[in-house]
Amino acid sequence: MGRLSGKVAIITGGARGMGAATSRLFAAEGAKVAIADVLDDAGAALAAEIGSAARFYRLDVTSEDAWAQIVGKVEADFGPVDVLVNNAGILLFKSLLETSLEDYERVLKVNLVGEFLGIKAVAPGMVARGKGSIVNISSVDGMKGANGLAAYASSKWGVRGLTRVAAMELGHRGVRVNSVHPGGVDTIMTNHDGGSRDEVNQRFGNIPAQRVGGPEEIAAASLFLASDESSYMIGSEIVVDGGMVLGHYYAGMPGAPGAR
Repeated sequence: MGRLSGKVAIITGGARGMGAATSRLFAAEGAKVAIADVLDDAGAALAAEIGSAARFYRLDVTSEDAWAQIVGKVEADFGPVDVLVNNAGILLFKSLLETSLEDYERVLKVNLVGEFLGIKAVAPGMVARGKGSIVNISSVDGMKGANGLAAYASSKWGVRGLTRVAAMELGHRGVRVNSVHPGGVDTIMTNHDGGSRDEVNQRFGNIPAQRVGGPEEIAAASLFLASDESSYMIGSEIVVDGGMVLGHYYAGMPGAPGAR
């Protein structure tokens, strides 16, 4: 028996990166997986790779109508939705003063409004059945400040607040809502130039783990929250960041790597 046997899961942004790793892991653990994304070719290829346990559904997470449609299709194909992983997101590196209103709203619409709409779409069915798990992917940048990430950090802090409100309102109705906060992860979002894992690790040498995270490590946290093993967790925040939120080492100071 897999840890998600008998469960139906929607994973947004599921065609690549953390979403793809989560889709593969959930299917391996017995779930029927709806890979939801705007990347048609990548999503279809991943569904074909996984096999009968997965199907690809095109989804623009910023569209309320699209959310209603995908929930209906997934229920028709697989049955009621037990798990939602709100993973879809975009990243923008710009200083605060260089970020246009259009930039800011675009990031918030995908990263925050998309998760809000996802919760709204799946929660009624979960409430009716008295059970369900919603996993919102936030970020370590929803835990701290970071230069160059005005829009992104705002959206991820917003996901924290949204998660807590949803957890309060839905928890007593059988629906658990929790969040995962990844640090640097070796995906196309952070590794635009396709550097090797060793090359990317060098960028993270000043955090305790001294390396970048793998998408499968974030998927493992989502799996735990999606499974019944986390049945007493409501509104929890799991930080999977290699210690990034703790701060950066001061090179040469006591306790730093290589220091006495």
